[in-house]
Amino acid sequence: MPVWDDPLDFVAAPEHALANSGPMKLEDIVRYPAVFPGGNTFTHHIVSGLCEAQGLKPNIAMSTNYMETIKMMVSIGLAWSVLPRTMLDEQVARIPLPGVQLNRQLGYILHTERTLSNAARAFMKLLDAQTQ
Repeated sequence: MPVWDDPLDFVAAPEHALANSGPMKLEDIVRYPAVFPGGNTFTHHIVSGLCEAQGLKPNIAMSTNYMETIKMMVSIGLAWSVLPRTMLDEQVARIPLPGVQLNRQLGYILHTERTLSNAARAFMKLLDAQTQ
């Protein structure tokens, strides 16, 4: 069940060349090493799909499923990446890509053959109220 949209931004360390070049094109960014979310994540598929649609192959130096780890690697200048906008702060700089807006939907899933606890039902009710 979708609950909210989560905008994604291309990011690099504030002192990285990508962060200080003004608006960029995807073809410029993919030349630099990247750290991507794991291949089994929606975020990985969103970014890979964008690159493939433009005939580009990102230079993936490393991947991990932990967004905080990705942010830390980006913040020390190891690579660029894509992070949820809610994670951006002074440790990373947004790389503007005119015409590119990435977004992922976050939500919850249910196991239809399991009974939910009262707490889980109350939490889902709160989430559902936020989407209305």
